[in-house]
Amino acid sequence: MVYFDVASSAPLHPVARQALQASLDEGWADPARLYREGRRARMLLDAAREAAAEAVGCRPDELTFTPSGSHAVHSGIAGALAGRRRAGRHLVVSTVEHSSVLHAAAAHEAAGGAVTEVPVERSGAVAPEAYAAALRGDTALACLQSANHEVGTVQPVAEVAGACRAAGVPLLVDAAQSLGWGPVAGDWSLLAASAHKWGGPAGVGLLAVRKGVRFATQGPADERESGRSAGFENIPGIVAAAASLRAVRDEAAAESARLRGLVERIRARVRESVPDVEVVGDPELRLPHLVTFSCLYVDGETLLHELDRVGFSVSSGSSCTSSTLTPSHVLRAMGVLSEGNVRVSLPLGVAEAEVDRFLEALPGVVAGVREQLGAPASGPVAATDEGGALVVDAVGKRCPVPVIELAKVIGDVPVGGTVRVLADDTAARLDIPAWCEMRGQEYVGEEPADRGSAYVVRRLR
Repeated sequence: MVYFDVASSAPLHPVARQALQASLDEGWADPARLYREGRRARMLLDAAREAAAEAVGCRPDELTFTPSGSHAVHSGIAGALAGRRRAGRHLVVSTVEHSSVLHAAAAHEAAGGAVTEVPVERSGAVAPEAYAAALRGDTALACLQSANHEVGTVQPVAEVAGACRAAGVPLLVDAAQSLGWGPVAGDWSLLAASAHKWGGPAGVGLLAVRKGVRFATQGPADERESGRSAGFENIPGIVAAAASLRAVRDEAAAESARLRGLVERIRARVRESVPDVEVVGDPELRLPHLVTFSCLYVDGETLLHELDRVGFSVSSGSSCTSSTLTPSHVLRAMGVLSEGNVRVSLPLGVAEAEVDRFLEALPGVVAGVREQLGAPASGPVAATDEGGALVVDAVGKRCPVPVIELAKVIGDVPVGGTVRVLADDTAARLDIPAWCEMRGQEYVGEEPADRGSAYVVRRLR
């Protein structure tokens, strides 16, 4: 098996494993105690904090260890909003933030706060001027990821941080995906990250809060971690997280160019060898190890299972792989195809032969899934409405069937004519416009229908 999903969670780094074992033996005592075992534990904790702060680019006393990256995000947002309550209750986020940020924003809105979501371009990046325009006089906090978790697009953090600074608004950066590759540029105010993203142990996050940022810890607090993260510190996990972050950074400097070359190979070969595919995310301003693409006429869940069966572990943002049957909020915000979505994130040290083997296997796997779904061969039974327009009834059918049936009949529509696709699958709202973009057809819009919604497409060629 080949593991190509480090964006979800990276395997434990050898340095993390060594540090974890050593600190289990030496760092089990209470670091708040004055006896020898406590002093030893405190020395390990302080050394880990200094190492992590150096990697983040902050002072050690600005850095707090938390039980997870999501905990760091939630604590950072809640604390910054509470600390700046007098300034206002307005929160600004991008539409492609990690779910932990969006969940915190939803909780803030439910409690009476205001939230503005800044849209992104088709590449997945926000425009700095659009983000700056969302800031208001009552904005208490702004949030922006350093790089997107699903498509790898790097965000213009430095430019946005400058706009926030000019407006007097603190910026919280979710650096979970990028911190292992280097420090986050720009004059940010708060930063959150998670150790399992860079090869540290799960259950360790970090939150940096710059001096001068108004911050009021929410919920019960104790004497641990400057009162910002209650509970006994997981010293072995913290030590392993800090040690692995430093080790990964050293390796990343040498590996970045090699992995970027392998990702370029994937991006090019996928387009050449797999028909009807869209590679998504910014082609240049992206993480070096991550590539995402979507395949028309493919069930995402089936595609992932088939890739797993032939030895490759990858991830997906397709609605077909979700219990809610809704597409990834990131792909939806970008306006790109969600069906048949595959995210490949390469681990440090990956062999080129493994990447080549994946590229050799992929076309056959995609073709096999498409054959199972009958895409697109013989057309479905289609009717015409009172105006003579072709109508495809895909109500009750899930992604990617509505798009498959649209593709089967588009050739029967005269150039300039329209076809109405009836569907009640929420993914159709994203996938049909994306199909039109890919195939050079015009998406006219969505109309109400007796059953589901009617998506109108005009044939241009």
